[in-house]
Amino acid sequence: MNTAPEARDLNLCLCHSCGKACDMTDHPDECERCGAPLHARKANSLTRTWAYLLASLVFYVPANLLPVMNTSMFGSGSDSTIIGGVLEFWEHGAWDIALIIFIASIAVPGIKFVALSLLLITVQRGSLWARKERAKLYRFVELIGYWSMLDVIVVALVAALVKFQALGDIEPRSGILFFGLVVVFTMLSAMSFDPRLIWENRKSEEVMDEVASH
Repeated sequence: MNTAPEARDLNLCLCHSCGKACDMTDHPDECERCGAPLHARKANSLTRTWAYLLASLVFYVPANLLPVMNTSMFGSGSDSTIIGGVLEFWEHGAWDIALIIFIASIAVPGIKFVALSLLLITVQRGSLWARKERAKLYRFVELIGYWSMLDVIVVALVAALVKFQALGDIEPRSGILFFGLVVVFTMLSAMSFDPRLIWENRKSEEVMDEVASH
């Protein structure tokens, strides 16, 4: 079965900084355009991705159990966790803010945990299953990663609004710090994963193509 040549067959390497396809025939150490170090593959990609992902899972527990803010209204104050904050905003009619916090704080991290775990497990097993879809899944994880800090921004905006209108006072609590760590480590995990590993199991693919041809 005739297939198009791959970049490694042509001794090409994509620069991770500027995106230039660099010729590796003479084994250059850096990109000729921007000077960034060249790597045919991300070093220790799976190990670093697993480490960052597990660290984010550890921080996700206190991020949801500890209060993220303290709300004081007319002299009475109370601490709120992420779920408590969502319910409180919903009960007060701010369903849009409640929905944003729920998506950014609970749904998005959950999706990233499941998606990255799926990518890691299938790559380690050398699976040829749905590789194009898994590549799209990785790009989706990268896309939603840019919106992961939306919850922290919403809490900051609500606190500023409450103080500006002199309705009360809102102060951050330790839970917001752990949630920030969750965001950072999930982003590092996604950045450490090398999506080219999805297409790496070339030998198994050639065997399957040979069997199919017969």
